[in-house]
Amino acid sequence: MPKVKTNRAAAKRFKKTASGKIKHKQGFARHILSKKSAKRKRQLRKSAYVSSADQKKLKYLLPYG
Repeated sequence: MPKVKTNRAAAKRFKKTASGKIKHKQGFARHILSKKSAKRKRQLRKSAYVSSADQKKLKYLLPYG
């Protein structure tokens, strides 16, 4: 059986944690920041976890990491 290739675009955006969850950086924090509150911008700096429904899809894209 051949090896499965890791999707490189997904590998750059998502990281697996030791417990098996998948972390990602939040969006909406690059531009058009003047209309967003300081609290919202501060919370967008934190990483977030992928939902369980999307985790199943990402297992195929990140088979080894």
